[in-house]
Amino acid sequence: MTTPALLPLSGRRIPTLSPGASSFPHHRATLRLSEKFILLLILSAFITLCFGAFFFLPDNSKHKRFDLGLEDVLIPHIDSPKEGKHASGQVVIHGQGGHDEHRHREEEESLRDKIRADHERALQEAKEKLRKSRDELRAEIQTEKNKVVEDLKKKDPGPKPLPPVPMPKVVGVSDGEPPEPDAKEKRDKIREMMKHAWDSYRQYGWGHNELKPLAKKGHSTNIFGNSQLGATIVDALDTLYIMGLHDEFKDGQEWIEQNLDFGVNAEVSVFEVNIRFIGGLLAAYYLSGQEVFKLKAVQLAEKLLPAFNTPTGIPWAMVNLKSGVGRNWGWASAGSSILAEFGTLHMEFVHLTYLTGNPAYYQKVMHIRKLLAKMDRPNGLYPNYLNPRTGRWGQHHTSVGGLGDSFYEYLLKAWLMSDKTDTEARKTYDDAIEAIERHLIRKSNGGLTFIGEWKNGHLERKMGHLACFAGGMFALGADGSPDDKAGHYLQLGAEIAHTCHESYDRTVLKLGPEAFKFDSGLEAVAVRQNEKYYILRPEVIETYWYMWRFTHDPKYRQWGWEAAQAIDKYCRVSGGFSGVKDVYSSNPTYDDVQQSFFLAETLKYLYLLFSSDDLMPLENWVFNTEAHPLPVLHLGNITLPGSEPAQR
Repeated sequence: MTTPALLPLSGRRIPTLSPGASSFPHHRATLRLSEKFILLLILSAFITLCFGAFFFLPDNSKHKRFDLGLEDVLIPHIDSPKEGKHASGQVVIHGQGGHDEHRHREEEESLRDKIRADHERALQEAKEKLRKSRDELRAEIQTEKNKVVEDLKKKDPGPKPLPPVPMPKVVGVSDGEPPEPDAKEKRDKIREMMKHAWDSYRQYGWGHNELKPLAKKGHSTNIFGNSQLGATIVDALDTLYIMGLHDEFKDGQEWIEQNLDFGVNAEVSVFEVNIRFIGGLLAAYYLSGQEVFKLKAVQLAEKLLPAFNTPTGIPWAMVNLKSGVGRNWGWASAGSSILAEFGTLHMEFVHLTYLTGNPAYYQKVMHIRKLLAKMDRPNGLYPNYLNPRTGRWGQHHTSVGGLGDSFYEYLLKAWLMSDKTDTEARKTYDDAIEAIERHLIRKSNGGLTFIGEWKNGHLERKMGHLACFAGGMFALGADGSPDDKAGHYLQLGAEIAHTCHESYDRTVLKLGPEAFKFDSGLEAVAVRQNEKYYILRPEVIETYWYMWRFTHDPKYRQWGWEAAQAIDKYCRVSGGFSGVKDVYSSNPTYDDVQQSFFLAETLKYLYLLFSSDDLMPLENWVFNTEAHPLPVLHLGNITLPGSEPAQR
């Protein structure tokens, strides 16, 4: 089945658009502000003329009626002579003599003089405005706008400052120079690749979500709506910081301070915005200590909360940042939400509650966990689709690749991030992995261990590039496994790493395809044309890094370097890095997209692979599914706001 055209591009978890696909921004024809202002002035002058003319007409019957009526007007001069009261209690002056009539005429004439003066002043101001140049008008308009902004600031002081909380221990955020000269040289090359990717984006796509490196212009997809949110800037910040590219980091920070606005009328993917933006901003905050990143993360998180307004509390896939209206992808099993999307919020939302003191974030994700715990699971497996209206599973399709993967990852990482105190998360992870091993993991005829997909009651012997992250997950979760299975899961991680390396090694470009099969005599090879592309994905390199950290087997650095060289040789162009459409072709065509996750994940994992272990030590940091590092919360006796009711 071909991938539906509206599927979002993502760093992991969701199958992608065909390479090079994009969504079109919406445009609206608008008059320029200065032209509107001039038209308004002319219109107001015309109205003033008409209004004034009414008062300067010679006396007629209308005015006579007005004059005569003055004698009977209700006037509250209580202590005047000949006074009497209506039943209503209003004081009425009964027909007085010429003195009062003369006084009324004087008042009327004074009123006319005032109107005439106002009219002439308005005409004069309009003439002066029309004589001014466009630049002068623009300057005046800007001054007025600034005045309005200042007035609003005085009336609304803005969001309350966040409560002070102890900063988690931040260690190993810089340097990490390896002792081996060879590794240092390779690490320097990875930094140079990052600089090329960033500088190209800075030059050709600044402020856009992503870059088209061949067309040398900005690019976006439907996961970001129709807005320019600078996704590459936010996604790349922590990589820049870890690599010591501090001037580039400062450029990104300045753009975020001045331009990142979440009050836009844009429908975005809750999942993608959470892992890329909230994850990226929180990581940048913890690494640098700059408050702006924390404040922006909280502003965005508040915009995502309406997505949880469903009958079950399972969030919609998409939400409009301005209106708060949510909906699901049209292709997702009869309006279902997706396991890897609503199951990949926990890390970021726990940190949001920790930083803000607002229990809502923690309670939302714990509610999802409790709901899933009560549901029946076919063969102990979690289907990829869940209807947020009915609380029932959609079609029974289970995958550790796209649509399912990071749900399992976040169960393990919730436990790690809690300083291994969230035992409920660990137990849920262990039970899920046991079912996956029993039903999805198989060995091919050629001896390659792979993770298939469960569809309609049978196993499809196909593995996606996205599922290759699982090798690293098994290794990361080995310590703490039940029944002394640590060695078993470390070995399983090594076998998955080997299989995924084979998927790279069996191509012409030495870059892995999007998906590969294990039947009909073909193993670890893509069969269909629309599965032969490589879009700068990180999952295989991610597993190499975790396996290196836990084993220090030199083959993982060797395999990572092979991938880095292939990316530099076949994906690098003058305007950045591009995905390729066929890894089995010696002359591939480009998809002309530099994905934001290439800077967030692929290059970060390569850099860490050739760094020493004291850079981002795993005892202190847990990486979200977009490779944004969040610190372990050594909470001790501190209870997260809202945690008690969520755990009852």
